Amino acid sequence: MKILHTSDWHIGRTLYGRKRYAEFEAFLSWLVETIQREEIDALLVAGDVFDTTTPSNASQTLYYRFLCRVAASCCRHVVVIAGNHDSPSFLNAPRELLKTLDVHVVGSVSEYLNDEVLVLKNENGVPELIVCAVPYLRDRDIRLVEVGESVEDKERKLIEGIRSHYSEVVAIAIRKRDELLKQLRKRAQLIKQTIPIVALGHLFTAGGQTVEGDGVRELYVGSLAHVSSGIFPDSLDYLALGHLHVPQKVGGSEIRRYSGSPLSMGFGEARQQKSVVIVEFDAHKEQGSQSIENLQAKITLIPVPAFQMLERVEGDWKAISNRILELSATESQVWLEVIFKGNEIQKNLRERLDAIIAGSKLEVLRVKNTRIIDRVLNQIHDEETLDDIDVNEVFERCLAANNVSNTQRPELIQAYKEVMMSLYEDERAHR
Repeated sequence: MKILHTSDWHIGRTLYGRKRYAEFEAFLSWLVETIQREEIDALLVAGDVFDTTTPSNASQTLYYRFLCRVAASCCRHVVVIAGNHDSPSFLNAPRELLKTLDVHVVGSVSEYLNDEVLVLKNENGVPELIVCAVPYLRDRDIRLVEVGESVEDKERKLIEGIRSHYSEVVAIAIRKRDELLKQLRKRAQLIKQTIPIVALGHLFTAGGQTVEGDGVRELYVGSLAHVSSGIFPDSLDYLALGHLHVPQKVGGSEIRRYSGSPLSMGFGEARQQKSVVIVEFDAHKEQGSQSIENLQAKITLIPVPAFQMLERVEGDWKAISNRILELSATESQVWLEVIFKGNEIQKNLRERLDAIIAGSKLEVLRVKNTRIIDRVLNQIHDEETLDDIDVNEVFERCLAANNVSNTQRPELIQAYKEVMMSLYEDERAHR
């Protein structure tokens, strides 16, 4: 059994106003080719398929065209869960139709947890994989709000809600596996055969690595809402997570991983090697093995090509101009972010950059002149845009501008974060 784990496609995402459909199309074509070349049996997509809850027609076309191509390939199963950027109702809308292509979509938590446990069968109708398809768990899915509860109570209930949800779903999966194996052994006497159990999730684990400008959003209010790896049951044969864009292990485990985003979502990720994860199970234990409960998964990372080169160029004018001239000489087609850090004042920095890249294949998407910013008082940044700051920082600057006392700020910031999280949840719920 060979599984490919990917996540965080964010189809439709732009970069400083530049559309990236060509990159998404190139990645999805590469992914189909990789599935064919590696003879993948099941594709797992761990959330954030789209970048917004209302994907454009072009984004939808890329997604559905990709699913049709995979359905015609060697891949027997596709499992897609919703992430925090996705609209649960939008992803769920065509799921009954997609089942005919053996594409299973879980956009939101169901009243019946059995709906999140998928038994996938091979071409002979024999169960070969059980998937715990847990979508992004919204605050309202995992805890009840009580009047007068403290911040600590909310955080504790969030963590316990996530732990309980995974525990119950995996317990259902184990019961199903035991029943299926009992039937298989009775019918075919396959003593050494078992069925792997894998789980998907879209959340932020404690200690998870992020980079500046990757757009990874906090999922819950409260610093403790980064779950520890200990909340996931040990009985899982593989855990496929989404949300963090840096490919990484969870708690140092080989079989608990974030695949990371396949495209660099910002210039902070420009030098990062993107990848997808191939997980290979041997369905039979060696003779003499004492246990068949946990399979040993073989993990292979497949590097994803960079379909559009990004580079952050920073320093004084000499360093910036020298690097740009080097890139021009190679005729590279690169999108640039330029951060000027020289001591001299460069009032016409954009004009100088336009002149130096003229006639090349380089494009400057963003310019940040830190020398000017440092001279501006009261945090009024001449060349700063809303792309540079998040919503929480905007609110904190408003508090500072209105001379709100330090004793009042923590409670106001907490209330503001709760309001923003509620808005995000309402937006997803009504799509």
